[in-house]
Amino acid sequence: MANAQQRPVYRFAPTPNGRLHLGHAYSALINAQSAERFGGRLLLRMEDLDRSRCKPAYEMAAIEDLAWLGLTFEPSIRRQSEHPADYEAAYRDLEAQGLLYPCFCAKSEIEKASAAAGLGHDPDGAPLYPGTCRARRIEAPQGAARALRLDMARALARAPRELFWREFGEGERERLQRADPAAWGDIALKRRGAAATYHVAVVVDDALQGVTDAMRGRDLFAATSLHRLLQELLKLPAPRYRHHRLVLDAKGEKMSKSASSTPLVRLRQEGVSAADIRAALGFAPAPAQPRLAVRLS
Repeated sequence: MANAQQRPVYRFAPTPNGRLHLGHAYSALINAQSAERFGGRLLLRMEDLDRSRCKPAYEMAAIEDLAWLGLTFEPSIRRQSEHPADYEAAYRDLEAQGLLYPCFCAKSEIEKASAAAGLGHDPDGAPLYPGTCRARRIEAPQGAARALRLDMARALARAPRELFWREFGEGERERLQRADPAAWGDIALKRRGAAATYHVAVVVDDALQGVTDAMRGRDLFAATSLHRLLQELLKLPAPRYRHHRLVLDAKGEKMSKSASSTPLVRLRQEGVSAADIRAALGFAPAPAQPRLAVRLS
C-alpha cells in the first residue's frame, strides 16, 4: 500500500446555503468512488465564506445527507470562514507583485461602460470590466473600494506564456488543456466586506489541504483557467482536474439551489432510498423498476 504522502487526496466542497440535491450527490459519490478505487483520502470542506447565507443548520443538514448516502469523510472539516488569514496572505502576495488595484465602480457603471465598449461577458456571464479604475490610478481612503481587481495584463506577463492544466474528465486518460485566463478580464478577486472570493479561496484551500485531484462539475471548467493563473502567481501546486458531468433537471438545466431543485431530504421523505439514488446516478446496478429517472450531461 502507498504511504500517506503518496495517496491521492479528493475533496467534496459544498456551500452550506441550502439543502443538498442530486447534483451534490453525484459530485460527492464520484469523489468517494475515486478515492476508494485509488486508495485515496476523502476530505469534506465547507465553502461558507458568505456568512449572510451560509448557516450552521445547513452544514449539519449536509453532513446528515452525506451520511445517509453512505459516505464517510475524514473527521476534520475545513470551514473557509475559519481561515481568513490564509486568504489575506494570498492577497498580500498579489498586491506585493503589483497585480491588484482598487475598483470604486458601481455595478450599473460597469454594465454601461462595458456595453459601450463592446467588451462582451466573462465565462460566468458578467460584463467584462472596462478597466476604468486601472486607467484612473486613483487614490482613495482605505475601505472605500468596492473591490480589488486583478490586472490581467500584468498577471499574464508574469505567468508562463503557455499555461495548461491536466484534465481527466471522468476517466483516466490525461490530456493537456490550454488555459485561457484572459477570458475573465480584470476580474474582482476580493469584494468589500468579504474575506475572499471563491477563486482565491479554492486555490488556497486545495494547496493547504494537499488536494491532488480536484473533481468538480463541468460548470467550473472555464474557472480552472483562472485558477491555474492564480496558482502560478502564488506559487501553489496544481492538482489534477477531473470535471464531471452535471445532473440536469426536467427542463434540461443544471440542478441548483437557486432553481429550487428537489433536495435530497424531500426525496427521502417521499420514500426514495440511498440505494435508489446511487442506482439512478450510475453508482449501482439499475433495478427493474427504478424510482428515479436522472439525466446526466
